[in-house]
Amino acid sequence: MDVNENSPTDNDRPAGRLTCRLTGRLTDRVVIVTGAGQGVGEGIARRLASEGAAVVIAARRAETGEPVAAAIRDEGGEAVCIVTDVTTRASVEGCVASTVHRYGRLDVLVHNAFAGGVASRLEATPPDAWFQMSYTSAWGSFWCAQAAHPHLTASDQGRLILLTSPSGFEGSANIPLYSPAKAAQRAMAKSLAREWGADGITVNCIAPVAETPALAGAFEQVPTLRGAIEARTPLGRIGDPTTDIGGVALFLASADSAYVSGQTIVCDGGSFLGL
Repeated sequence: MDVNENSPTDNDRPAGRLTCRLTGRLTDRVVIVTGAGQGVGEGIARRLASEGAAVVIAARRAETGEPVAAAIRDEGGEAVCIVTDVTTRASVEGCVASTVHRYGRLDVLVHNAFAGGVASRLEATPPDAWFQMSYTSAWGSFWCAQAAHPHLTASDQGRLILLTSPSGFEGSANIPLYSPAKAAQRAMAKSLAREWGADGITVNCIAPVAETPALAGAFEQVPTLRGAIEARTPLGRIGDPTTDIGGVALFLASADSAYVSGQTIVCDGGSFLGL
């Protein structure tokens, strides 16, 4: 396992800039965030680090993970990048082992990493698309949960947080495999919440709608998409990965959520009011 020690935004704010008051709610906590080299994962990592957590940026590529870790350190936080492929058990186990070796504990694991596919109807979707999605979402959640469990049990505040999607509730046309992959994470979280409650571990999901590189690519392909999303959202904007999604992750990672488990918090500005 390679350890490398060496941007969440909205349309008007520089990447990583926080407008909220910091409280140190995660001081002395150790957190792993997978897929933290960009987008929602980066936003969550920055937010948790800003509240005092030592954060491991578990990114598939050092080229994306190292800059995020460096930015957190530049802002006075504690972060390290560990190159991690969540589709491989050995890589996930290595990340967890390296984290515990370095910091002596693991309190929170946030599994955000996901590799999506190209939009298509089911009858035109190749089997490889399912493998790609299920390996990073369902299998990645499985590997992360197994590797983290003994350390989360040893913590007095063990937390497992999985990033799912509103599509895992209501489905999505033309990306038919995305929804079941994300729904599988919700089902796993509910099962683990039942199983791990006796160990003092909470397990929850976040279903976000946020500004990400993937969504930016979709906006380029469909110029009217941004307006459509904003129009259906009562708050009139798309979520910021650091302040909006990161705020929910902070709640679930902190002592404030000690009596919340097996839940999916939809953080979407009200876009999916039926969920």
